[in-house]
Amino acid sequence: MDVTKARAPRQSRRVVDSPIGPLLLAATDRGLVKVGFHAPPDAAGRGAGGGAEPAGAAGHIAEAEEQLRTYFAGGLRDFRLELDWSLSDGFNRRVLEELAARVPYGSVVSYQFLADRVGEPGAAQAVGRAMASNPLPIVVPCHRVIESDGGLGGFGGGLETKRSLLALEGVLPEPLF
Repeated sequence: MDVTKARAPRQSRRVVDSPIGPLLLAATDRGLVKVGFHAPPDAAGRGAGGGAEPAGAAGHIAEAEEQLRTYFAGGLRDFRLELDWSLSDGFNRRVLEELAARVPYGSVVSYQFLADRVGEPGAAQAVGRAMASNPLPIVVPCHRVIESDGGLGGFGGGLETKRSLLALEGVLPEPLF
């Protein structure tokens, strides 16, 4: 019996500076696949799949870097990037796609709201887990999801990062210091 291991798609990676710290951007030929917070400087050297860089991946990263730069400068409200959703599936992907499509810049929604939107009204905690698994934060704006009582909830990049992103979008006041 011939068993062939499935290979991870080859990726291109780059660490870019941002006002919230270094971000790891990873892309495949299909699109941006990962945004990682607090990236160590050598993270770009750990690409998956080995071999030559995928032809379109570098272009996807360059476009993501430019759009993120414009976002942080206050000049971009809607990301227009090709996304590779291969790191999400099932319920998590449905929730993340709903979030990306229906929660605009400068607004927030609750975990319960998203559970209702994907037809699973009893799944607010599962929505929280979907936010925690989001491989494309900022671009797929999980920072815009808060608790029903107005609490910030959690955030993979840390609550200070979430506060900074919400302040950038005008949802929260800028920190005093």
